Amino acid sequence: MKALLALILLVQLPIHRAVPTAPPPPLGCDDPESEAAAEVAVNYINDHSHHGYKFALNRIEQVRVLPQGPNNEILFLELDLLETTCPILSPTPLANCTVRSFTEHAVEGDCDVKLQNLNGKLSVLASKCHSHADSREDVLQLCPDCLLLASLNNTEVLAAVTAALNDHNSKTPDAYLRLLEIGRAKIQYHPVHMVSVEFAVAATNCTAEEAKANLEACQLLPEDQSNFGFCRATMVTRPKEDLQVDCELYGHQPGVTFSHPGQDTSAGLVPSPGQGFTNHNLRLSHNSPVASESSSSEFPSSVLLAKSVAKRAAPEVAQHDKVPRPVGFALPPPPCPGKVRYFKI
Repeated sequence: MKALLALILLVQLPIHRAVPTAPPPPLGCDDPESEAAAEVAVNYINDHSHHGYKFALNRIEQVRVLPQGPNNEILFLELDLLETTCPILSPTPLANCTVRSFTEHAVEGDCDVKLQNLNGKLSVLASKCHSHADSREDVLQLCPDCLLLASLNNTEVLAAVTAALNDHNSKTPDAYLRLLEIGRAKIQYHPVHMVSVEFAVAATNCTAEEAKANLEACQLLPEDQSNFGFCRATMVTRPKEDLQVDCELYGHQPGVTFSHPGQDTSAGLVPSPGQGFTNHNLRLSHNSPVASESSSSEFPSSVLLAKSVAKRAAPEVAQHDKVPRPVGFALPPPPCPGKVRYFKI
């Protein structure tokens, strides 16, 4: 009897079954974790670029998270960047660099970055980037009088850079400067004919006076003494000739290097633009040495293609939202793409 009673009580006891937990909501492009990862990624990109200018974050286009285990996840980010006025060799912190305005013929960078978040510490495993100037049509449509970027190997551009550098070296008692690369150039034809150029320079082991006697003996300073700088100049040829040059040397910066044409770089960057190029392409394809076999640095095809899909998907969601909603009801912002910090190209 006792056994039967115990069996009845056992049957009546509630059975506690494990309730499956809902997966966490997808990480949004403007979430603090995404923005923290993007900041690490942008700093990494600028640290591994050796040409042109620094880039700033304009928008997080897409983010994807792949859990790897306890306190370990892989993040894939798609980033839109914009060129700043700070040369890549400048010691100015990115936070103090000004993004070039649309009217200056802006340059956009598109980057795919893979990061690992291990115990709360973010590190970049791989990155792929390229950059391009805004189209001439877009600039002139909104700003018909704006000057467009000129080809960096245009003969007038080369002549202006040569004249500017010679002018500076002829007037300084300090180190003789040599050209590293041309950064940007524009040509104005009316009402005056003017060429504006920006170019990176480096100090040599000669003074300007010594260079006059034996220019071939002047070599760039060794890496542990290197001194890079930047020049901006305008040369007017008509109606009255005029040349204005402003050069700045940054002083020695430990760890800052410049990859000269003909030399490979750890980031795989193209040393100098080719025929017809108006800007240095942020052609960065870099795998971090911390990437392991278990955390492959390869980007899944879905991530590489997501940017174009995301740009098409956003308006489609808005167009097909036909569900009637109460007055005053606001749709939550989509998780991606994120906010535009400056302007869209």
